[in-house]
Amino acid sequence: MTLTVYNTLSRRQEPFETVEPGKVKMYYCGVTVYDYCHLGHARACIVWDVVRRYLQFVGYEVRYVQNFTDVDDKILNRARQEHSTMETIADRFIKAYFEDMARLNIKEASEYPRATHTMNGITRLIHELENKGYAYPSNGDVYYSVRAFPEYGKLSGRKLENSQAGASGRVDLEDPEYQRKKDSADFALWKAAKPGEPAWESPWGKGRPGWHIECSAMVRDRLGETIDIHAGGEDLIFPHHENEIAQSEAVTGKPLSRYWMHNGMVKVDGEKMSKSLGNFTTIRDLLDRGVDPMAVRLFVLMAQYRTPIDFTDEAIQAATNGWHTLKEGLLFGYQLGWGMGSKNSSIPNSFIERFIEAVNNDFNFPGGLIVLFELAKELRRERNIFVHEGKTETAPLELLKQWQTLVTLAGVLGLEAEMKVETSVNKGLSDAEIEAKIQERQDARIAKNFVLSDRIRDELLSQGITLIDSREGTRWHRN
Repeated sequence: MTLTVYNTLSRRQEPFETVEPGKVKMYYCGVTVYDYCHLGHARACIVWDVVRRYLQFVGYEVRYVQNFTDVDDKILNRARQEHSTMETIADRFIKAYFEDMARLNIKEASEYPRATHTMNGITRLIHELENKGYAYPSNGDVYYSVRAFPEYGKLSGRKLENSQAGASGRVDLEDPEYQRKKDSADFALWKAAKPGEPAWESPWGKGRPGWHIECSAMVRDRLGETIDIHAGGEDLIFPHHENEIAQSEAVTGKPLSRYWMHNGMVKVDGEKMSKSLGNFTTIRDLLDRGVDPMAVRLFVLMAQYRTPIDFTDEAIQAATNGWHTLKEGLLFGYQLGWGMGSKNSSIPNSFIERFIEAVNNDFNFPGGLIVLFELAKELRRERNIFVHEGKTETAPLELLKQWQTLVTLAGVLGLEAEMKVETSVNKGLSDAEIEAKIQERQDARIAKNFVLSDRIRDELLSQGITLIDSREGTRWHRN
């Protein structure tokens, strides 16, 4: 089955065909670095990380660029609050971003351009827009004339007459500078310098760029005039991505991107996440309270990427339970003393074929996970038989192939389990100590402290001790 992708621009699923055969140029609108990343960022970064991994798995060479917006009103406001500088704030939260993403096992992009490092490209693009009649200066500002671009609204489906000024929340309608526009729908490409704010030289005087022009310039500078995938959260469709199209295509006369892809939003207990509601959760807060990063990845991948997801304690617990199942399967071969050896994931087998068939349908990762769970449950069953009977029902070579397939496909999804077994520790942990740990886990389960319960199970597993829960209680064995 050929890979098909839902294109926000055409509002339909289309066969995936790249500008250059075998190569993918992909851009993800990254974060504005004024605070720690939250659950919405986690979802977006996981989704596009796995899209990139999958494209590489099926043979594409992927150049993946993700930007940092490091000049913005929100950054400046935080700098004022902390009596700091915009650069200091941006650098701190870029560092925090990489720390959080590493914990979630998100691969680094090919490149991370920053808006402040792209000023030449930004001013050049604005100058070209002005020369072509799409932009006009106004008292040190420069605005994009939306009505000069006939296709404005083609991504979002919005009509100009229905567009609400200031929809992005980044425009203060009471600001006197807002009155400098010729049309309320026009947006800023360049903002004149204000006292006490960082500014750069330009043909229109000192100032700084508007939000939208930054991405247009970074895409063009790093990937060229037409890319294959432009990705981001669905909240960026309008006005950000709509404005990117208007800016870039007015200058080049070419499509900015062949495919526009957007992930759905994250709610918390059915409500939009916000600091005012007290349900704002950062990635590091979540992980620091004991939630397994792989459970977070699984939670995100269990939903179709375009649909909204609701972050609840029950949903995370379900994902944690699911991760335990996969983890047991992933550790199967290591516990039996196998290694990945000379595995070759390019050799077709029915599991890999089914995985590809599922995911090729607009990156249907939930469908791909069905294959992983099937493999993991079968390996867990075989391990239990081996523990009790000293042999398996399935031939060892076939089990090895199934295990290697599971490890390979889990790697495509960024789901990885490490086997950390210290022989001296295993010998040192007495039966009585193991039984005490099991009782501690049972007490935690009765108290509905599932985080502690899961942690004890994982600690024992990491030391080569497997727990088997049944109606009769919990049995254990050393691997």
